[in-house]
Parts: sequence; structure tokens; C-alpha cells
Amino acid sequence: MARIKKGDLVEVITGRSQARGGDRGKQGKIISVDVEKNRVLVEGINFVTKHVRVGQTQRGTKTGGIENFEAPIHVSNVAIVDPETKKPTRVGFRTEEVTKDGVTKTVRVRYAKKSGKDL
Repeated sequence: MARIKKGDLVEVITGRSQARGGDRGKQGKIISVDVEKNRVLVEGINFVTKHVRVGQTQRGTKTGGIENFEAPIHVSNVAIVDPETKKPTRVGFRTEEVTKDGVTKTVRVRYAKKSGKDL
């Protein structure tokens, strides 16, 4: 089971501070996770500018220009936000017995280490 998943609320814990134009301390939801490269795409974090060559679509409208979009950030640079305190926390795992329709299953559950709440 992964520590960070799509849809989690995370906070940037490294990099330049917001006073210096960076993203440290900002919070956002995870858009996607790249497991092979250990990178995550966070909503509203790590904006980069890309210059796209001018072209035309089938209908004749112009495309291109300057686009801003989120770039991936390394997993170690973000921390999951505790649902109770709204501050960064570490993730723990515990096993629980779940009974459904008379069948007992062992399930791993992620929880915030600071407050103990399930994620």
C-alpha cells in the first residue's frame, strides 16, 4: 500500500519559502502519482512556463503561445496533511479486522501519526 495516493491533501515541506517566490508551506491535492519516478503532480504547486509554437487547428483557430502548468515534484518534498490539525504528518499503517457478510478480512489502513485519524 502506498503512503501517498491520488486525491490526498499534501503540503510542500522543502524548497524556497513563499516570501522568496517558492512553494514551501503551500497545500494542494495530488492530481497524479508516478511510482516509477517517485514523483507527484500537485494542484497549484510548482508552476512552470512553457513556450508553445504557434499553429492552427482544423477549424482555423490559432494555438500556441505561453502556457503555465504544474510540473511534477519529488515525493520526498511533500508530506500528507493531518485531517485534524491541518499540519504535515507522517503516515503509519495498522491492520484491522473487518467483518462483511459474515466473512472476516484483514485490512491495512493508513493513519496520520500525529492525531491517529484514518486517512
